[in-house]
Amino acid sequence: MSKIETFSYDNKIVRNFAVATAIWGLIGMLVGLIAALQLIWPELNFSNQYISFGRIRPLHTNAVIFAFVGNGIFMGVYYSLQRLLKARMFNDVLSKVHFWGWQAIILAAAITLPLGFTSSAEYAELEWPIDIAIALVWIVFGINMFGTILKRREHHMYVAIWFYIATWITVTVLHVIKNLEIPVHMWNSIPVFAGVQDALIQWWYGHNAVAFFLTTPYLGLMYYFLPKAANRPVYSYKLSIIHFWALIFIYIWAGPHHLLYTSLPDWAQSLGTAFSLMLIAPSWGGMLNGLLTLRGAWDKVRRDPILKFMVVAVTAYGMATLEGPLLSIKSINAISHYTDWTVGHVHVGTLGWNGMLTFGILYWLWPRLYGTKLFSTKLANQHFWLGTLGTLFYTIPLYWAGWTQSMMWKKFTEDGFLAYGNFLETVTQIIPMYMIRAVGGTIYVIGVFLMIYNLWKTAQAGKLIENVEASAPPREKYVAHKGEHWHRWIERRPVQLLVISAVVVLIGGLVEIFPMLVIDNNVPKIESVKPYTALELEGRDIYIREGCVGCHSQMIRPFRSETERYGEFSKSGEFIYDRPFLWGSKRTGPDLHRIGQKYPDSWHFNHMYDPESMSPGSIMPPYPWLLDQDINTDYTAAKIRVLKMLNTPYPHNYENEAVDKLKAQAKIIAKSIVEELAEEEIDLEVLETKEIVALIAYLQRLGTDIKPKTLDK
Repeated sequence: MSKIETFSYDNKIVRNFAVATAIWGLIGMLVGLIAALQLIWPELNFSNQYISFGRIRPLHTNAVIFAFVGNGIFMGVYYSLQRLLKARMFNDVLSKVHFWGWQAIILAAAITLPLGFTSSAEYAELEWPIDIAIALVWIVFGINMFGTILKRREHHMYVAIWFYIATWITVTVLHVIKNLEIPVHMWNSIPVFAGVQDALIQWWYGHNAVAFFLTTPYLGLMYYFLPKAANRPVYSYKLSIIHFWALIFIYIWAGPHHLLYTSLPDWAQSLGTAFSLMLIAPSWGGMLNGLLTLRGAWDKVRRDPILKFMVVAVTAYGMATLEGPLLSIKSINAISHYTDWTVGHVHVGTLGWNGMLTFGILYWLWPRLYGTKLFSTKLANQHFWLGTLGTLFYTIPLYWAGWTQSMMWKKFTEDGFLAYGNFLETVTQIIPMYMIRAVGGTIYVIGVFLMIYNLWKTAQAGKLIENVEASAPPREKYVAHKGEHWHRWIERRPVQLLVISAVVVLIGGLVEIFPMLVIDNNVPKIESVKPYTALELEGRDIYIREGCVGCHSQMIRPFRSETERYGEFSKSGEFIYDRPFLWGSKRTGPDLHRIGQKYPDSWHFNHMYDPESMSPGSIMPPYPWLLDQDINTDYTAAKIRVLKMLNTPYPHNYENEAVDKLKAQAKIIAKSIVEELAEEEIDLEVLETKEIVALIAYLQRLGTDIKPKTLDK
């Protein structure tokens, strides 16, 4: 008989991540609630640049994804991994470095995003120093996880561990490729890819950040904590194998469905649609495997709030992963894209799947960490109903708003004119839906307050068991047996599982991305399209800093309703100098791709200072600081140099002349504003140095490079 070894599980690191999950979750959700209220009452922006909607929206998404869900992942992984492998974490110091490093990254995001330091890429807004820190901390996590796997006492690697391994390697690949950029200075960088290529890589990353950060690790947590809470085995081992391999292979292809009807080549759009539809099978296989694990235990589900949280979570996962593929069908996407329908869909996943599963795990874990009973099952049940009702009251109004938006945008009169030619009519119509959404968000947040109180009282009643004593025989050399299931060969070999997972997920990425980078015909050139001037470049960076891309698209799709409203549909060749691309994913305001020269400079001046003066009833926040802050030209030459490195055809020596040319163009625009607003007695010499002038220069440039007669050149 093998000698029994004694060891201990590290509960303290689990507790630390659990506390961070709860605290950051509450903060992230409160920021989201503030943003939701700003869409109803724009005066809640308080004309303050640091809390304006465009800056706190990415703060909300990063806090919820990387702070709340991220800490939730690590909490669950550190608890389950030790017990599944019968081994303490590889290194306690690495565990601490991982924890404090991740919290430092979150704190850095919370500081830099309101300050306007952003790359503007959805779910990847953080600038390059923080990107490097994320990579380093992620590597620490990987070393700690794989070190634990390699020293395990258990031969078999349970299904949850497959998902943890696939998550680690895929997120590593996604993070590195998405963040290929050249620094300009400490808090600014320029991406290597531009226009259509940048768009494809962004949504290859963005969709798979959802897949491999918000989904696969949580499926691993589902496979461990749901059976534990129900005290029942997983329904089907074979189904878990099919679920895992099919999911990680198919998911990586689906990103282009975010770019249907855009300037992305049709072949890439079609691949995204085809693989998105195939995703239904493995996704629902996983959902059914979770729900059927509870067969025969429904009476316990009725009584146990933890299982109720988990059932709603798995059901929300099933609904979100059915709706996502359906939204990738072109005829449905033509209705949903750029509307609040997509926002509602996303929150079914985040509030329902990630949120409710996290709450269930916290309620299950916390009493075990403190060696006591949960303070109040009644409060946990109340939280369950608040969470469920909050999710419904949040998402249903957004579906309603999305359908309303799409119908109004596309409606024509009998005479062939747009029924709602003024975009603002479609905004004011959905304000009541936004109000109900805010009520739903408030209900959900109240539930989180109840949970934190419940966990705090539970901790007071017990004492943290920092180290849990355990024993197990050492792992003996594995010997394959005749007739053994073929998958055992993989399950018992972590390195092989890592390599095979990497190969499986890389296939789709290479097939989609590589042709876009090497085949010129995918992005036809347009002779009249020129690089941005120095002033326009600075204005574009201000547009990015203020988060304008969160509310405005720059992509006119080939629909009559859009070309009538906005102008000529967008061509891929128009974006070859756009680093980063700014097509957007939501139209809270109108598309801006053909806004250039549509209004006089003075209109933009007044609109940015007081939006309602130009558009009564507008929910856009004012930007008075743009009239006070000077254009920063300290790095203009450096930006030009980096862009020239990336083959942007600026004239010889342009970087050394850029600031003088910027000032000359700024003077022309400032003079135009002064003349148009003569009665306001604006000081020309003061105005021509202000950021508002640079932003106007950029807006007036948009969509003006081509005219119908130039398209055939």
